[in-house]
Amino acid sequence: MYSLHRISVLILFIFLPSSVTGINPYHLPVGPAEAGRGSVCIMKPGFWSSFRNQSLISSYPSLSAGVNYQNRFNINELGTRAAALIIPVGRTSLGIFYSHFGFSHFSRETGGVACGLRLSEKISAGIQIDYFHEKTSGEYGNNRSVTFEGGLLITPSGNITVGIHLFNPVPNSLRGSILPSTVTAGAGIELADGLFAGIEAEMSTCTTLLLRTGFEYEPAQNLKLRGGFCSENTSFTFGLGYHFRSIDLDMSFATHQKLGITTSVSMIFILRKTD
Repeated sequence: MYSLHRISVLILFIFLPSSVTGINPYHLPVGPAEAGRGSVCIMKPGFWSSFRNQSLISSYPSLSAGVNYQNRFNINELGTRAAALIIPVGRTSLGIFYSHFGFSHFSRETGGVACGLRLSEKISAGIQIDYFHEKTSGEYGNNRSVTFEGGLLITPSGNITVGIHLFNPVPNSLRGSILPSTVTAGAGIELADGLFAGIEAEMSTCTTLLLRTGFEYEPAQNLKLRGGFCSENTSFTFGLGYHFRSIDLDMSFATHQKLGITTSVSMIFILRKTD
């Protein structure tokens, strides 16, 4: 028997992909560092943002592992748990990730392998292979899908970066699955005194055009403050991060005008710094 709470959660699952999240539901959730600045991430190198634009992997400087938990609207059944590893190898870097979303009556497992390559001093590129496994109780059974995504990072000047990312860039006639296609583009600038500001736009076959903007500021050594805004559901975000020895700790909060607050926490372990 389904409780009223479980029925409510299942209803959210039906409408979440198009009206609640405001993003492609098959994307790996951004980390708290990215979520805190409005999910602006495809042009700023970082651990979790490397899996939202694979060209950023080549800019990540250290062998690192991370774990992330996102709690949507304080509902455990809508939680996402993720783990990832980035391995720098000269001009090429590799990334591996896994995430689990949902609960016993509906869940989605995502796995992927990514590769990023620095093509020149100003241009990097990356690609990622994704595997999705959705399990639904009852007559709906399981659904498995495989696709790919990739991106570019362009640095026209020392403090300006431009990111472009494509997810599942397959024509409708060849798609043959429920996976949406998404294109995202954005630009960011590193200003003086540890201030970053960025803006990006995303168009998907499952949502309308989304606009996101955010900032990150370092008021003291190892401490970062973040804030942002997303046009979908008029969502405001804020967060903070702290670097302690070889560990990055991050937390973020994102509002929803009807459903409440989504909280994200993350720990990134720097296993070895590279030159």
